[in-house]
Amino acid sequence: MIFKALAIPGVYVVGVEKNEDERGFFARGWCRGEFEASGLPSQLTQLNISYNRRKHTLRGFHFQVSPHQEDKLIRCTRGAAHNVVLDLRVGSPTYKRHASSVLSRANCDLLVVPKGCASAFLTLEDETDVIYLMSEQHQPAAARGVRWNDPTFGIAWPVSKPAVISDRDKTWPDFRDD
Repeated sequence: MIFKALAIPGVYVVGVEKNEDERGFFARGWCRGEFEASGLPSQLTQLNISYNRRKHTLRGFHFQVSPHQEDKLIRCTRGAAHNVVLDLRVGSPTYKRHASSVLSRANCDLLVVPKGCASAFLTLEDETDVIYLMSEQHQPAAARGVRWNDPTFGIAWPVSKPAVISDRDKTWPDFRDD
């Protein structure tokens, strides 16, 4: 696996090393030992699947508050998605900054989202599937969000308005430093 650090501490794109032949390829998508050796989360508890019918569906920004914060390992298994990670860790040198990466079935990349960061994605194709490997079980009472277009963060999305977005995701209040 190839670990590429993004602009936010703890956020990585993980590339797979494909062993290709006439059948296709084989690659390791996660290895506890390699993640531990790279100082990345190695405890996985839950797998979530997000199926998205339409291009330009937006999901997020989502995160869980302490003591239920979670590390995420995200992969797009069909289609493509523009993924954004938002640093909400007070005291972090990149607090309120973001980093993005395109994940797709074609590139097989994974995205590591550390505890204290929120994540969101915008599908770039119809019929896009995204899986999340989580370090903690989801706790509804600890779930929080940030609006995708909150001016505090100045995120430039590939489109000016999503085609599909939940009422919850489009109505999160403006971010406040509390």
